[in-house]
Amino acid sequence: MKIADVMSATYARIAPGASLRDAARELSSTLASDLMVVDAQGAFVGVLSEGDLIRAALPRYEEILRDGGSLSDALEMFIDRGKALADKPIDPHVIKDALSVSPDDPLLKAASTMATKQIRRLPVVKAGKLLGTVSRADICRAVLGA
Repeated sequence: MKIADVMSATYARIAPGASLRDAARELSSTLASDLMVVDAQGAFVGVLSEGDLIRAALPRYEEILRDGGSLSDALEMFIDRGKALADKPIDPHVIKDALSVSPDDPLLKAASTMATKQIRRLPVVKAGKLLGTVSRADICRAVLGA
């Protein structure tokens, strides 16, 4: 079985240069855990995940605690950093060397990559163009007959 047999051609996407606020809105509206970053010509640029957005705003609370601050101070700092970053571009946070698979690759390649790297979804790329994604749910459905 090949990845092309189970991949999804619909996916949450965003353009390079979009703001972190735009990314948060897209993640929220699509209920996706990651966004495929695709340019106007359809070229795959990378992946931006929920975790990437959280890490962008997350303060180093160990430093806050070391300096006598509290977890409440850390929460305020987290919220303030999020507000300050909201209109900044996503580009510095995009994983540009994201793992990807080809539609012709065996399904086992995606499954083993996802299991060992703890990845929920892989971009399916051919000749630099994003064709779709394959998720853990896609693999479970194909293998377990759901």
